[in-house]
Amino acid sequence: MSTSNSKKPMVLVTGATGFIGRRLVAALAEEGIPVRCLVRNVESPVPACGEVVQGDLLQSDTLDRALEGIETAYYLVHAMSGDRAGFERRDREAAENFVAAAAKQGLRRVIYLGGLGDEKDDLSEHLASRLEVARILQGGPFKTTYLRAAVIIGAGGASFEMIRALVERLPVMITPRWVSTRCQFIAVGDVIAYLVGCLLHEQTAGKTYDIGGPEILSYREMMERFAEIEKKFIKILPVPFLTPKLSSYWVWLVTPIKPSISAPLIEGLGVEVVCRDDKIREIIPLKLTSYDDAVRIALEEESAPPKESS
Repeated sequence: MSTSNSKKPMVLVTGATGFIGRRLVAALAEEGIPVRCLVRNVESPVPACGEVVQGDLLQSDTLDRALEGIETAYYLVHAMSGDRAGFERRDREAAENFVAAAAKQGLRRVIYLGGLGDEKDDLSEHLASRLEVARILQGGPFKTTYLRAAVIIGAGGASFEMIRALVERLPVMITPRWVSTRCQFIAVGDVIAYLVGCLLHEQTAGKTYDIGGPEILSYREMMERFAEIEKKFIKILPVPFLTPKLSSYWVWLVTPIKPSISAPLIEGLGVEVVCRDDKIREIIPLKLTSYDDAVRIALEEESAPPKESS
């Protein structure tokens, strides 16, 4: 059943061209929700949506137009994908600029996707920065819904691509012993469903939720299960002397994942990231996707022919 866009307020999606953002824009459009996409480059490909606005969260004077007339915004931006040096400062500055502009424009709600992990944990620099961004957003004059996810499995996602490349290129792997750290993955489709669901359920405003899949696996188990799905042989040999930095460069040598991406992911493996509650499922009762199904969906998506743009 279609609903007229005029009956639903427009939402802003920051990071609209990213792994999560482009899927979210498409999902919101399916719900009949008009979307404004904030992009740094107007030529960047985004799914069909109502409006594209050029802006940069690191340039505060570019944000007023993007936030004008917006009640709810999705905050999906992080600096890990660029030069790693100083990414914490860039994350902080972007969040602070956003809060200032949002306050001026009277934004009512923010929905933020961050990472699992608490201040008392020995967090990696990346996870600590994601937590700091959450605190900055929660300090703004609007209600922030904070979704906390661990490893997200989906085509084009850094974790998925790293696991796939290791399995397909290294039948025998010498890995750090902490690849056995437990992690509660979640399929990207389920992440999108939660992001859309939070918009549609007003009672989630101002709340924090852990989101995860139906299984808790280590990276080692994820690689072994991936190999089974692709019918490939792998042997994993954990050793104690591979540091996170050495591991990230090793991953860089055998996968297409840059050290600026792989290093934060690998450093985060030292801390178990598992959902502490599932209260969001009382509000948004999804049928969660298993790891094997998430991998199969991602592989099918990557092997499908590209869609022609209309």
